[in-house]
Amino acid sequence: MTSAEGSAPPARADSRQVLDLCIRTGDLLLRNGGEIFRVQETMSRIAAAFGARSFQVYVLTNGLFACVEEDGVPHSAQVRMVPLSPVNLDRVCEINELSREIAAGKHTIEEAYARLEAIERMPAMQPWLQVLASAAGSGCFGFLFGGGPYDAFVSLIAGGLAWVFVLLAGHWRLSKLLTNIAASALVAVVCLLGARMGPAFGGQIDRMIIGAIVPLLPGVPFTNGIRDYINSDYLSGTIRLIDALLIAGCIAIGVGFVLKMYSYL
Repeated sequence: MTSAEGSAPPARADSRQVLDLCIRTGDLLLRNGGEIFRVQETMSRIAAAFGARSFQVYVLTNGLFACVEEDGVPHSAQVRMVPLSPVNLDRVCEINELSREIAAGKHTIEEAYARLEAIERMPAMQPWLQVLASAAGSGCFGFLFGGGPYDAFVSLIAGGLAWVFVLLAGHWRLSKLLTNIAASALVAVVCLLGARMGPAFGGQIDRMIIGAIVPLLPGVPFTNGIRDYINSDYLSGTIRLIDALLIAGCIAIGVGFVLKMYSYL
């Protein structure tokens, strides 16, 4: 996010407006999967571009703390709680582009507000497309992990049904932990039925389940947690890793419970 050479900086704006814009930008980045260092850097660059001479920001995985000082005296301050939410990397990319344009002097603060609101209204991927992607990914992973064509087919069905449940759980506002336990249990049930219905195809239940649970795995939180540790953001890294480990544990509980009940029956 570097300024274009020779570009004039935006006109100095009111410190309260600058702070509001920075907080909204950081909130949107953090909600959609932005790393801690990216959020801090983006907010600082926007504040500097609009003439905030002393801007202080502290970012955690689920919170923002920022203030603008004038003549060594805090003039404006805000605290924002940011709950963990689904990742949308399209919004992260758009905000990165907006911050570059602001640093290059291409937007007034009013134009930046309007652009940020447009980014916030960007629709997420259509539900049917999410289900299709989950199903296709599950089938491919079932095959890559050593399963045969039939195993991949069962993984495809299980992965698609699991993501349908995840979308419904979001509509019903179920907790993330319960959602992952139930979705992984559903995967195990579908794969067990597939293995029982197709013994002539030589089905491998472990390959089916492994392929189908891949879309549920917390890849982005785990990766961001590692990156936060590398950037010395130990508290945020710990929060993200705990979140990732809890999700992984819930998946294990859901699958393990179904397999244990099946062994008893």
